[in-house]
Amino acid sequence: ENRPVPEPGPNEVLLRMHSVGICGSDVHYWQHGRIGDFVVKDPMVLGHEASGTVVKVGSGVTHLKPGDRVAIEPGVPREMDEFCKSGRYNLSPTIFFCATPPDDGNLCRYYKHSASYCYKLPDNVTFEEGALIEPLSVGIHACKRAGVTLGSKVFVSGSGPIGLVNVIVAKMMGAAVVVVTDLSASRLQKAKEVGADFTIQVKNETPQEVASKVGSVLGCMPEITVECTGVQACIQAGIYATRSGGTLVLVGLGPEMVTVPIVNAAVREVDIRGIFRYCNTWPVAIALLASKRINVKPLVTHRFPLEKALEAFETTKRGEGVKVMLKCDPTDQSP
Repeated sequence: ENRPVPEPGPNEVLLRMHSVGICGSDVHYWQHGRIGDFVVKDPMVLGHEASGTVVKVGSGVTHLKPGDRVAIEPGVPREMDEFCKSGRYNLSPTIFFCATPPDDGNLCRYYKHSASYCYKLPDNVTFEEGALIEPLSVGIHACKRAGVTLGSKVFVSGSGPIGLVNVIVAKMMGAAVVVVTDLSASRLQKAKEVGADFTIQVKNETPQEVASKVGSVLGCMPEITVECTGVQACIQAGIYATRSGGTLVLVGLGPEMVTVPIVNAAVREVDIRGIFRYCNTWPVAIALLASKRINVKPLVTHRFPLEKALEAFETTKRGEGVKVMLKCDPTDQSP
């Protein structure tokens, strides 16, 4: 509350923040102070799923003006390196990224950001939908990397927020059938709500048994598996489940070293692909939301004002609901 209101640079905008979603990574930094090689060494503002209103624009900004409602892409390249030149700026090693040490996030009243990575929201897209573009982008990037297309049979492992956006996007991209696994019955019910055709509640089955169940409900092995948990047993199940010649995309992040049946994947030509965040997804997501081709509103299950941020983080930590949203603008009276 006592931070000074920042002044935007020539190519930046100052935003009055509106909606900020809480991500599992935010909770992880809060609880553990690090994710892999990213270590919190100084106080850091969390938050990277965000939308807000332009308050002030820098001298070089022409496409935005005060009063514009925008969604914020949190990753901004700092230099035009080989990855930016090839269109894969998410892989740039020097990229700025909200709430990744040492870069501050945007869970605050006022925030400045590169204008090129602020996208104007159409009138029929809400601030909350704008904030949800960030997790939605993970689904868009993952399903593109997986090659989801007309008639694809897709297995999504995990029914948390990222599993759910992958269900939504896979169906949008033409998947004929999507099956989802999870430990939680309530989360699987949410997967049904957003478009999953089949759900499997996992209990004590081995990875091979999970793979067999997936094949049974689909009537065949899926060409595409999107693994959203990072759990070793789930990655193993993903390999066993994927049809020969198919693709497994690893979205969930778990321990650095995991044991997997790599020879099984190799001899069956199962391609294993990783993803790192996303790139070039905000215009796609905004077009889908504006046209009402997809609906992400059911993902938000809890809302808190910024003053109750700690309560919001505790709610997320306990695994309650799906997406917890913080409202940062005390003057806004919309529901």
